[in-house]
Amino acid sequence: MTPKPIDLNNITEEQLLATRIGDLPISIEGTWLEECVKELYAELDARGLVFHPECYLADEWLTPEGEVAIGIPFYLAHPALIRLERRMMLEAEGEGKHWCMQLLRHEAGHAFSYAYNLHKKREWQKVFGSSREEYGNTYKFKPYSKSYVRHLDGFYAQYHPDEDFVETFAVWLTPDSDWQKKYLGWKALDKLQFVDGLMSSIKGVNPLKAQGKKFWHQKNLTITLGNYYKKKYRYEQEEFPDFHDVQLRKIFTPLTDEEWWAFKKDRRKNKEFVTAQELIRIHSKNILNSIDRCTGERKYIISDLLKNIALRAKQLHMIVPSSQAVALMQLSVYVTSLTMNYIHTGWLRGTRQRK
Repeated sequence: MTPKPIDLNNITEEQLLATRIGDLPISIEGTWLEECVKELYAELDARGLVFHPECYLADEWLTPEGEVAIGIPFYLAHPALIRLERRMMLEAEGEGKHWCMQLLRHEAGHAFSYAYNLHKKREWQKVFGSSREEYGNTYKFKPYSKSYVRHLDGFYAQYHPDEDFVETFAVWLTPDSDWQKKYLGWKALDKLQFVDGLMSSIKGVNPLKAQGKKFWHQKNLTITLGNYYKKKYRYEQEEFPDFHDVQLRKIFTPLTDEEWWAFKKDRRKNKEFVTAQELIRIHSKNILNSIDRCTGERKYIISDLLKNIALRAKQLHMIVPSSQAVALMQLSVYVTSLTMNYIHTGWLRGTRQRK
């Protein structure tokens, strides 16, 4: 029997999660993504660059090493899939034209590097470093550095020499970026000027490699959406608000909404109790300095971690159950363990590996 066609406009979430990604009736053609790809090509044409990297639907944003085709996440191809991605993962990376174009220009930088072997040029390596440098599980950045452009969030140019180049390429390619003025006085301006000259050298020149393999193509993915999101959540769980919940419940006591409002209303009668957020705010400086001295980790990393924990404790209406000293000790141990995990593995959990 011929399977019933999938109607993404009239499908329940339960049915959608049980659907294999490869069976989704989606494509770039005829969607807003097609317009974004055409705009990318128009930007390249305006710069005299004849190479147009082919784009396809994949499981995430990617341009595999040595390949010249750009993978765009499949979920961006239909509103129902964007809504599901947003609900399951809190956001849909690349949603909206501005964000999508940022990522397309970034990935195009990778494609150009591989298509013309730019990363193998001695001059390229003098400016950006060795492309052979190993990608770490994560990276540590200097938020105030003027040696790198700022394109994608997270100071991504500081991750790896390849990323430094493609982020610089993306800024250079962006229409009306006015990079000559914006980066005046920055060391990053030297990189932008180098890219400007490098791209001038390949104007009108056909690529050494124009086509390549399309890894993790949507049509070849047999995993169901349900299992895809289970796997994706496990990989990215420390980005979710509930990441700290298990440990916080061991340290503090969560109140129901009714209990919380009663607690706030009778605060004078509950002077012996403090909220978890108050405890963290009062002692955050001491915790920060102690962990900094013990671990050597940068203070802004520890500070951001404490802020996230305090915010989650507030969301869960948590109070300190009895001894503040005991709660403070347990909290300090927890934050120290997360910090040590981050130092040694690049992840707070200390067990995750990058795909």
